[in-house]
Amino acid sequence: MGEGISDYTKFIIDLRRHMWKSGVEMELRRLIWQIAVIGKYISAKIQESNRKLAGFRNIRIFRHGEEQLTMDRSADEILKNQLQDSGFVRAYASEEQDSVIQIGKGEEKYFVTADPLAGSSLVDANLSIGTIIGIHRESMLAKGRETLVAAMYIMYGPLITIVYSAGKGTHEFVLNREGEYVLSEENIILKERGDIYSVGGLRRDWTPEHLEYINFLEKGGYKLRYSGGFVPDVNQVLIKRGGVFAYPALKKNPQGKMRLLFELQPMAFIIEQAGGMATDGKQDLMSIKVEELNQRCPIYIGSRFEVEKAREFQV
Repeated sequence: MGEGISDYTKFIIDLRRHMWKSGVEMELRRLIWQIAVIGKYISAKIQESNRKLAGFRNIRIFRHGEEQLTMDRSADEILKNQLQDSGFVRAYASEEQDSVIQIGKGEEKYFVTADPLAGSSLVDANLSIGTIIGIHRESMLAKGRETLVAAMYIMYGPLITIVYSAGKGTHEFVLNREGEYVLSEENIILKERGDIYSVGGLRRDWTPEHLEYINFLEKGGYKLRYSGGFVPDVNQVLIKRGGVFAYPALKKNPQGKMRLLFELQPMAFIIEQAGGMATDGKQDLMSIKVEELNQRCPIYIGSRFEVEKAREFQV
């Protein structure tokens, strides 16, 4: 029995060990690990909210919006308060804040951006949601390619998983029963071409160029896989090794819906490290300079064939 357990544990690689073996610098890996632990607290808050909603079905329509807002704010407070004591973070910015918050002493290396609870409106439908994190050096308001040193997302679904990259590939970890994040898939690489697509926005609001692109995908036999959640939909493209997620420029909203700093840059970093691409339909997403916190941008993200093809239709 003891020998079997020993043989089993030899093959378990947890998140901290993986980062150390990959050569991630000490302060960065400690910060990533701290955020991973914070994900457990956010998951507990989601479960607490679900228990509160149970048994109130008749008045749920009135309570859910309030509960959703409370969860968003709670996740943001958990992140901000925990990072404040990390010793590694100089400033924090999130979708829930109106401005950058100075949480360090002014000498720390890293700036953290967050979408604390992306897709929180899906909680009552029992669909997966997530936390998106970008870790920057020097500045947040810049081109992602110049400042991002790491990115990660935590997905709260049937399993709690973390996908992270510190510029040394893209890797997935799953939270096991013992409360450890253990390696599930290492150095994930997208195929050149996939066969699924997720697309946001109402069809009636799409531009003719985008509609033509979607028609191309459908004629090519691509399968629609759209949950309405950015984290699970991009995660599906990654884990299935190909495909595309798109939230395009719209007729009345040419800047699209999604936020460049909090959502798009971190996901673009992760997907690029997996061999994929991300653009706004015309230019490389990671080369777009962030001018303001809530700057919005269209996105096409996934395997190279689909993203490059989207750019062809925009010309």
